[in-house]
Amino acid sequence: MMDRSKTLARAARLRMNFEAAGAQVVEPPLLQPAGTLLDLYGEDIRARAYVTSDAVRGEQMLRPDFTLPVVQMHMREGAEPARYTYAGEVFRRQEHDPDRASEYLQVGYEVFDRDDPAAADAEVFALIALQLRGLPLRAATGDIGILMAAVEGLNTTQIRKSALMRHIWRPRRFRSLLDRYAGRSAVPESRLKLLSSESGLTGETTVLGKRSEAEVEARIALLRADAAAPPIAENELLALEALMAVRETVPFAIEQMRDIAVDLPAINPALDRLDGRIAALKARGIDIDSLDFEASYGRTSMEYYDGFVFGFYAEVRPDLPPIASGGRYDALTRQLGNGGEIPAVGGVLRPDLMLMLEEGQS
Repeated sequence: MMDRSKTLARAARLRMNFEAAGAQVVEPPLLQPAGTLLDLYGEDIRARAYVTSDAVRGEQMLRPDFTLPVVQMHMREGAEPARYTYAGEVFRRQEHDPDRASEYLQVGYEVFDRDDPAAADAEVFALIALQLRGLPLRAATGDIGILMAAVEGLNTTQIRKSALMRHIWRPRRFRSLLDRYAGRSAVPESRLKLLSSESGLTGETTVLGKRSEAEVEARIALLRADAAAPPIAENELLALEALMAVRETVPFAIEQMRDIAVDLPAINPALDRLDGRIAALKARGIDIDSLDFEASYGRTSMEYYDGFVFGFYAEVRPDLPPIASGGRYDALTRQLGNGGEIPAVGGVLRPDLMLMLEEGQS
């Protein structure tokens, strides 16, 4: 068991380092309104958070992370540009892995700055890497924005693209949809029967739940329109699969993705932004030639990341979660901004895991 006093001391030191870099200290409440999280992520968030309620405040969640409340605070009252830091407990249910801590300290650094997103990405990555110097860690990077651009550029219906975009963070569901839209998987017998009937609602159809007949008919109309759409072209599908499989050091990854862009030209602007980030990382002293890039990295993280993503992992302890992680979440500021938005990127560290690795080295 890690000595909590040591963990608190390390967290305080990390936060002081971020203050020295220009960050303002913030302390969001432990209890967060559940409604906002449920609106953003749906019921899936319940599997990862502790939920409680009272008669006055309604349904609440023990803070699953800091980013969302920091974004809400900034969009209400923050100046521009702004940098924030925090240190405190977060709570995650770990039913799938009871050996992992369900309560732990997290220290973070967030940047809200619209002038130069590439420089802000590099600032956050380099500053967090600096806190981890000397530890046996592997850095992984990715860019969800490239995959999102690839999906938006597919020559298929907007309904299909929207469905794929919703499930980018659920790789199995994404794969299932992709196979269906490409004509690789068979249509379920129940759906074929529904689509072949003259009316969506037959005598054998039971309307379940709270959906009205009109809502069911509208859903059936969408299914029929989807069934009539041509499959995604094989060259686009193969290019998207090749993109998702890219896992190389940054220079080779860029080379591979530029080749893939011949069949997926919509990713070129995102690759240009990646080039800008690489230049900014180099300017910060990051060794790009040995830095790993995985095009699918970040797809099982919180769904607010929509651009640059990164994580630092213990090579000697592959069983541990990331020692540090982060990414860009521009879309989240739009969702919570009541009409406003600002480019934003941040990252968090686990001081308890840092100490564990240090003690393992001694």
